[in-house]
Amino acid sequence: MTGADQPSAFRLAYVPGATPAKWVRIWGERHPEVPLDLVAVTAAEAADVVREGGVDAALLRLSDDREGLHAIPLYTETTVVVVPKDHLVAAADEVSIADLADELVLHPLDDSLGWDRLPGKPALERPETTGDAIELVAAGVGVLMVPQSLARLHHRRDLTYRPVEDAPQSRVALSWPEGETSDLVEQFIGIVRGRTVNSTRGRQETQAKTGKAPARKKQREPDRRRNVPKSGGRGKPRRRR
Repeated sequence: MTGADQPSAFRLAYVPGATPAKWVRIWGERHPEVPLDLVAVTAAEAADVVREGGVDAALLRLSDDREGLHAIPLYTETTVVVVPKDHLVAAADEVSIADLADELVLHPLDDSLGWDRLPGKPALERPETTGDAIELVAAGVGVLMVPQSLARLHHRRDLTYRPVEDAPQSRVALSWPEGETSDLVEQFIGIVRGRTVNSTRGRQETQAKTGKAPARKKQREPDRRRNVPKSGGRGKPRRRR
């Protein structure tokens, strides 16, 4: 695409904890003519931003409401419990939900784990955000279960976290509007799926844009000189007449 048909940028939204840096770098190497603009969004608003066309695509956590969206699951996140460093949980390598039965478990409004029933003892109020809940954990008010990426995002020296083996898990996906898969979205899908520039689809797209078929390697012609006898060589001796 050139001139007026070329978009000014590819807009990619991402939720807290998602890490698009590697894919952004590859995009810059392959499509330097189309800047990739990152748009930070909350987990709650990510799907609506895609549906309303505010971005071309988004890295979000899958929910049950996928109306109007295409989605490719990319990876599943480990669920961890965030606790103060001097908490008993910190002495274990891994815990279960049953181990947290006597704990006050915080449940922020932007929770992305989709609990059917929150374990432990419920708090009187729900913190507005995960960041607010982290502050409460640091104050010794309770514990918090989140995807590991969010525990890393809100890292504090006085807190630690441990995997919870039987907790629900969240899945991060690439999502874009249903029925609108543009060429740029296809290109980004190829990047997140690990396709190389020389993949079959990439060569087909290049051929379609340029109208030229990929050049074939010139086959090496056999060396016919090998079958031609050399003059003056040691051939079969002639008979004397």
